[in-house]
Amino acid sequence: MIEILTPRLKLREWKEEDKEPFFCLSSDPKVMEFMPKLLSKEESNSLVERIKIHFQEHGYGLFSVELLNENTFIGFIGLYIPRFQTYFTPCVEIGWRLAYKYWGKGYATEGAKAVLNYGFNQLQLSEIVSFTVPNNVRSRRVMEKIGMTFFDYFDHPLLPVGHPLSKHVLYKKKQ
Repeated sequence: MIEILTPRLKLREWKEEDKEPFFCLSSDPKVMEFMPKLLSKEESNSLVERIKIHFQEHGYGLFSVELLNENTFIGFIGLYIPRFQTYFTPCVEIGWRLAYKYWGKGYATEGAKAVLNYGFNQLQLSEIVSFTVPNNVRSRRVMEKIGMTFFDYFDHPLLPVGHPLSKHVLYKKKQ
């Protein structure tokens, strides 16, 4: 069982009781503003199962995040191998999704720094990427705070051409 501790967070593998609060944040329009759609309960649970399988297959994944002082689930932060193909794949992506209530407190940056350290020092990854839509300034700011640099624009291959969220920015960090 992998666990990463920071001063305020515990990043861990998923538990069954994480599914309900994860569904709540994945169906929140504020949290999902830059995602193609809100997730249904079935879609949210399916994503949790895919995350668990990713951990089994690769030994790492998108960690469930809880506040240390409260043992409260607040979202995920972790590493994931994207399921699509484009010019920069295969790759390992760092990503995060936190409940709106926990935004603006530095949790994403704190957890992402710990995950980058884990990826480079424990997993011996040579490069980690992150991507989002250009208007997602909050996530781009986290990418920059954790030392990632803008690399390129690309059209997300899982979204139709012309979709309002199809244009993405790609950030990278090397070991």
